[in-house]
Amino acid sequence: DVPDQKYLCSNCNNVLKKALQTLCGHRYCSACLSWIVRNNKNPICQKCKEEDPSTLSEGSLLAEERAFGDAAINKEISELKVHCVTLGCSWSGIMKNFEEHQSLCEYALIPCHTGCGHMVMRKKLADHLENGCVNNVTMCRKCKRSLSSSEYQEHSCEGNLCKEQKCVQTETPSKEKNQSTPLINKDGCRFSEVGCSFRGSKEKIKEHEKTAVGAHMLLLLQHIKQLKANLCTAAKAANGSIPQSELNLENKLHVFENIVAVLNKEVETSNVEITAFRRQSELDQNIIRGLELKIAELHRCLTQKDAGLSSLHKSLLFSEQASYDGVFLWKITDVGRKLQDSVTGRTVSLYSPAFYTAKYGYKVCLRVYLNGDGTGKGTHVSLFFVVMKGDYDALLPWPFRHKVTFMLLDQNNREHIIDAFRPDLTSASFQRPVNDMNVASGCPMFLPLSKLQSPKYAYVKEDTLFLKCIIE
Repeated sequence: DVPDQKYLCSNCNNVLKKALQTLCGHRYCSACLSWIVRNNKNPICQKCKEEDPSTLSEGSLLAEERAFGDAAINKEISELKVHCVTLGCSWSGIMKNFEEHQSLCEYALIPCHTGCGHMVMRKKLADHLENGCVNNVTMCRKCKRSLSSSEYQEHSCEGNLCKEQKCVQTETPSKEKNQSTPLINKDGCRFSEVGCSFRGSKEKIKEHEKTAVGAHMLLLLQHIKQLKANLCTAAKAANGSIPQSELNLENKLHVFENIVAVLNKEVETSNVEITAFRRQSELDQNIIRGLELKIAELHRCLTQKDAGLSSLHKSLLFSEQASYDGVFLWKITDVGRKLQDSVTGRTVSLYSPAFYTAKYGYKVCLRVYLNGDGTGKGTHVSLFFVVMKGDYDALLPWPFRHKVTFMLLDQNNREHIIDAFRPDLTSASFQRPVNDMNVASGCPMFLPLSKLQSPKYAYVKEDTLFLKCIIE
């Protein structure tokens, strides 16, 4: 099954191995966390950065001594359902049994240990050694010929001896017959013929055979030793003649020895391959993490450059819109939407870009309420003048005393709306600013809304209007 996100490492994004949980609540493989801490001066949890950079805290700082083993999640991972992908194999189980299954899978292709060059299924190895392996040969003690297993069973040096051997074979004690012709008890382990006493259902037997490989190998070895002893005894009793049944036993013994040798070699090869794979996996993970760190660094550089470009863009827009002669023309687009936002209270007012009365003069701006403010709320457009804190205020005379003229331009050049005022020198609105900007002052009833929206006039055209301010 596809694993949940909680089972994945915050670094490598693979299923967690020896999961550790950090103070910020995220999980890492123990090897991943160790690598991050070792290769970064002040490592910060990448998941914390991705989720919300503004919430980074002391808990987001990674350190091995500040992480603890997550036994609960490790247990859940060990019980995840998995299945074998080897063609023909229907095994499925849980994660903790998967590695053991891989070393026992009957459908896995393995190389024949005799060096014949064949790749055979593990479950067919015994048949291959007995019937098909060109390198698996046995030497006849009488004629010294090297024969394959199947040839060896049919071979005889003398016809009369063959008949005698057949007679002897029919008189072989039932115990030896049982040893040379194993029977599989449906209710018992397949290794019951060599001494395993386990019994149970088919499922229990399968599970037992997966987990008792070592014990079965020991039983096989003991059985082989017993067979050797029987052979020696039988040979002495026959005064040097070797009955066919004993030859069969010897052949079976040879096959058993080959199987045990293959099992041992497989275990050794598997251990070497697993070690090499783990080493390569660690190298690959190191390369991947190195690339991830480079990508993260490039991403940080790009973010900084984007911020710099955004700042330059704003400065450029300001320099394009800025005026230094006391005359400012303000173009307002999307008037319909902005008027609706003003009615609903979403955006009550709009500020214009700043402009100046002279190059080193007063810094000012306009503020408009499209749905009115104060006495003009809901009935008029309200337009105000705002004195802002400027770079050269210390050199300018205060209070501000210049006449201010407002204009709403008729885009058909017929009837502009004009209003003007002189500053109240006692008002705080025109004193030297202490904060970024003073309280706005101007015309709360600059223009009736009915006139703004009337089709007789062209104050709004293509959803755009123009306001002009002149400071004398």
